[in-house]
Amino acid sequence: MRNEIFENQDQPQFTQATMAKTFMSNVFSYMTVALVISGIAAYMFGSSDLIFMLYTETGMSIFGWIVMLAPLGLVFLLGAKAQKFSYTTVLGIFILFAVLIGMSLSSIFVIYTMSSIATTFMVTAGTFGVMAVLGYTTNTDLTKFGSILKMALIGLIIAMVVNWFMQSAMMDYIISGIGVLVFTGLTAYDTQKLKQIGSVVDANSEEGKKASIMGALSLYLDFINLFMFLLRFLGSRD
Repeated sequence: MRNEIFENQDQPQFTQATMAKTFMSNVFSYMTVALVISGIAAYMFGSSDLIFMLYTETGMSIFGWIVMLAPLGLVFLLGAKAQKFSYTTVLGIFILFAVLIGMSLSSIFVIYTMSSIATTFMVTAGTFGVMAVLGYTTNTDLTKFGSILKMALIGLIIAMVVNWFMQSAMMDYIISGIGVLVFTGLTAYDTQKLKQIGSVVDANSEEGKKASIMGALSLYLDFINLFMFLLRFLGSRD
């Protein structure tokens, strides 16, 4: 009888842990698929004449600007309408987002060597993996830490806009260094937040699947931004 009582007390915690594990597994699966799609799109455009659809001799083409800005619109669209959209629609928008991001990143194959891109990707994957595990396993509440990082991110975006006009190489390196720190921290924070969401959401339900995609979007953005900022330091130009 006593053992049955203890088993019943442990059951909710076990169920929440199982739900979180299933949810996070789905999140990382969606994220991995998105990264693969982006990688293929980036390589296809960056290593062929398709790159000229995005860039001309005088700079970025109109189509290039559309490709560059469209992902931002899709992020806002998902953030505002994901709950109303069906799972299939959310998944379709997410895949389109990954394709557009890959196309917009295709220039790295023109600017940097393949070996340095591969090295940076592995460093990013290792850093991301460590911070994701930390965020998933730590018992420390990262909420306050996340709030600070979000404010730092706003400051980072403002600094990037200002430097777009200043074109300061030193400022660019400083921004990149801060960017690495911000997105390294956000990886741990977002992972913990998603784990908490996963513990109360049925990962196999319609809402759970959509939440998994939105979670994958958050971690995907952390990974891509971390990769791009690290590439400023580790990338070797042709």
